[in-house]
Amino acid sequence: MRWRDLRRSSNVDDQRDGSPAGGGGFGGGAKLGGGGLLLVLVASLIFGVSPTEVLNLLGGGGTTVTAPQQTPSRRASPSNDPAADFVSAVLGNTEDMWSQWFQANGGHYQQPKLVLFRDAAQSACGYASAAVGPFYCPGDKQVYLDLSFFQELSQRFGAPGDFAQAYVIAHEIGHHVQNLTGISAKVQAQRQQSSEAQANALSVLLELQADCLAGVWGHYAQQRGVLETGDVDEALKAASAIGDDRLQRQARGYVTPDSFTHGTSQQRMEWFSRGLKTGDVNQCNTFAARR
Repeated sequence: MRWRDLRRSSNVDDQRDGSPAGGGGFGGGAKLGGGGLLLVLVASLIFGVSPTEVLNLLGGGGTTVTAPQQTPSRRASPSNDPAADFVSAVLGNTEDMWSQWFQANGGHYQQPKLVLFRDAAQSACGYASAAVGPFYCPGDKQVYLDLSFFQELSQRFGAPGDFAQAYVIAHEIGHHVQNLTGISAKVQAQRQQSSEAQANALSVLLELQADCLAGVWGHYAQQRGVLETGDVDEALKAASAIGDDRLQRQARGYVTPDSFTHGTSQQRMEWFSRGLKTGDVNQCNTFAARR
């Protein structure tokens, strides 16, 4: 991925030095990291909820937990941190693409902040451990990312590569687009009036749409010569690695479709590919496709 020539975003908020560390951890207990991500993902699959719901995050409707006092945040310093530089480059490119799309459709793109944190973070959706993985909080319109997730993605889930990482960021930005366009609020309202199985099915459609929107950004990047040979395969491998069926089978040897919250590996790859091939947001209506 030729990301080094991309414009850097000014919306990366580096809070890593201000995040709880050492023995503090989540909620004052033991630190959750490394294998903690897999544990939360497995727990979410067993109980039929999304990882963010495990920590009261889905839809920004969870219980807010008071976090320990943190030191003021600061901007990431790309010159001193290649990982932060990469995130800033990818975020900047998503800003360019979505700003153009919103303007072409008579709107204005409100650029989100992307918060880099270590171990735990305070958001408008609650106080979350890094174990939930990257997440988007509708309440403050910010993406939260602990960079250790990329190591997990590569080593534990077998999906290495810079475009695999970019896909993760673009997926969370897809949730931001859903929030700005009112889709997230409508789905959350429907989920609250649905059975557990129906609510999970709606969550799957929302996640698959975010995958497709990530693919639309990938199309934009590809048209501008950002992608290199093998990049698409990296993203598809990442999408497949975090499919509900694959994670459930790894965790307990069998799958329970009614408990899926993000979609199967095949579905995630198909919807990302649809966005990538067409570059058309109108092709990402997962809700209509279900009918």
